Amino acid sequence: MAEAFAPAKINLTLHVTGQRPDGYHLLDSLVVFAGIGDRIAVAPADDLTLTVTGPMAAGVPTDGSNLVLRAARAMGVTGAAITLEKHLPAAAGIGGGSSDAAATLRALAGMTGREVPPDRGLSLGADVPVCLAARSCRMRGVGEGLEPVPDLPPLAAVLVNPGCAVSTPAVFRALAARDNPPMPDPLPSFDSPRTLAGWLADQRNDLEAPALAAAPPVAEALAALRAQSPLLARMSGSGATCFSLHESSASAEACARAVSAAHPDWWVRATTFARTP
Repeated sequence: MAEAFAPAKINLTLHVTGQRPDGYHLLDSLVVFAGIGDRIAVAPADDLTLTVTGPMAAGVPTDGSNLVLRAARAMGVTGAAITLEKHLPAAAGIGGGSSDAAATLRALAGMTGREVPPDRGLSLGADVPVCLAARSCRMRGVGEGLEPVPDLPPLAAVLVNPGCAVSTPAVFRALAARDNPPMPDPLPSFDSPRTLAGWLADQRNDLEAPALAAAPPVAEALAALRAQSPLLARMSGSGATCFSLHESSASAEACARAVSAAHPDWWVRATTFARTP
């Protein structure tokens, strides 16, 4: 038996810098990972099966459409009992499915001794390689270009998902421009959360505007976070999850309590975006 943690992936920035002839978008994104996430457990078995448990298990498919089973097949594994303990909302812009797939690759590699696929899971989705790395990275191209970012300060944060569905393909289709400027190269160094937040404020998530137009609750989530005076509040990925950055864990926890009290039906979590190991 083997286990692996599948942390939430957060896009601190997400610049859409182009589009390939095959339709895939080119990205330049600063990615970090939270201290909360899902968990994968694998055990030897005659058949390949998936069981989903946990507080966010409702509606998660257990058939071949789930990236967890697709990851197992990508490794050539045909016999394993896989349990996914689901704590993150699905289709939320925080890489839940991709991180689950990456954790499955790690767990199965540990159990079977097999190597992960040569493409590091890119064929499963653009976010799988960075989730396999599970460390702060600059992600470029269609997800294949990963550069570790070793000097980010530890960050106290709040994640908020208002519970609305946001279609990633629809958000990309609604982009006003697909050839936006990338982040500076090289990235600067940051000596504190405030310094990093100040720099991030001059960067972008190019998917935020079309997501706000498609899903007004995302704007409500951002407004709720900004009302608590964080260092920064922004949407992650293609939404609907938004995050805020704070000077301290106490500030993040106070923000989470306030947002939860005002919106008890939202998914709200105080967490940390850990320093790169």
